[in-house]
Amino acid sequence: MTHINTRVPDAREYYPLSVPDIGTYEVGTPLPSHGEQPNLFKPLDIKGVTFKNRIFTSPMCQYSSDNGHATDWHFVHIGGFATRGVGSICMEATAVVPEGRISPEDAGLWTDSQMAPLKRIVEFCHNHGTKVGIQLAHAGRKASTYAPWIKDKMGHGTSWIAQADEDGWPDNTYAPSAISFSDGTYPHPKAMTEEDIKHVEDAFVAATKRCIEIGFDFIEIHGAHGYLIHEFVSPLSNTRTDQYGGSLENRLRFPMRILQRVREVWADKPLFVRISATDWKEGPEKTDDGTWMQWGIEQSIIWAEQMLRLGVVDLLDVSSGGNWFQQKIAVKHGYQIELAAAIKKAHPQLIVGGVGMITDPELAEEYLRDGKADVVFLARELLRNPHWALHAAKKLGCKVKPANQFERAWV
Repeated sequence: MTHINTRVPDAREYYPLSVPDIGTYEVGTPLPSHGEQPNLFKPLDIKGVTFKNRIFTSPMCQYSSDNGHATDWHFVHIGGFATRGVGSICMEATAVVPEGRISPEDAGLWTDSQMAPLKRIVEFCHNHGTKVGIQLAHAGRKASTYAPWIKDKMGHGTSWIAQADEDGWPDNTYAPSAISFSDGTYPHPKAMTEEDIKHVEDAFVAATKRCIEIGFDFIEIHGAHGYLIHEFVSPLSNTRTDQYGGSLENRLRFPMRILQRVREVWADKPLFVRISATDWKEGPEKTDDGTWMQWGIEQSIIWAEQMLRLGVVDLLDVSSGGNWFQQKIAVKHGYQIELAAAIKKAHPQLIVGGVGMITDPELAEEYLRDGKADVVFLARELLRNPHWALHAAKKLGCKVKPANQFERAWV
């Protein structure tokens, strides 16, 4: 009898083939004591793409790109998740135009030369049975700033603006209105013209076409955390008096046009949207006379309905905050889950992702079991413990497939 260490078919180099895919619930192995397969490890089909489990890696900015180009840091960072059992990986916020980066070292997809290093990463993930997508973004008024570890060293109350001699573009940042996120700390943006708006829309479409060539499994549009799309939807940052400001319908106009144009190109694969479901500003979302004062859950539910009706979302990734410099958030395990749950309750047919300091497998399982979310997104916990999916399976009393090379650690 011949024994062969089977290789991944059609890979450009040798990789051992893991069967089933890494992170897949192993059918036929003993069930947990309650006798049911954990929800975390049930597969999920979205628009014909099957995700092997419900543990999704959130996009995490690495501030390590070379003029927008992914490097070997990204290959190792993303590739490490692909070999450790997560169901899906979303690559970091990737700017569709150079001035849409958060920092000079942010990822980009505004030119064809940025495609090859991303394609190498995607192929590695696929060769290890993991779906991978990318978050397309524009930083808006929060662009041209330093990487976070530089900000941390400088402290609050100082300027975090990356100047031109530091590869920044402080005089070329854009927003719906000429309102700085924080005067003296962030750049003062220019209010976008109709021509600027069209330029950004076209850039999202061009980046989407590149995503098709690269081979991503899904795209996530970044509409959260105080970046450009969030700036347009929130009355805190959008004080325009034209067709893009004022009423909720107007504030959604530009974001919805981006989503519709991306969907036209990205027709056959999953389209995710990340939103901030609240600005976390003190005071009400709207006054008694119906005036919207800040972005909140009521408007998020309305926006989700509009996205569903127009068919421009397959999964809503529900985060919060980032658009109000003085925000005060009581951060705890799953602190944003109730926001996801409110949207899921309003729109049961919508696939909803919950995110926010999720670390405990039993609580994560509870969120899915109780119908508060359909998937969980993890970020910092996966940095601390890239093998979290396998730890979660062990904690929940079931078995999932580790990589062949790591099996000895999980016997």
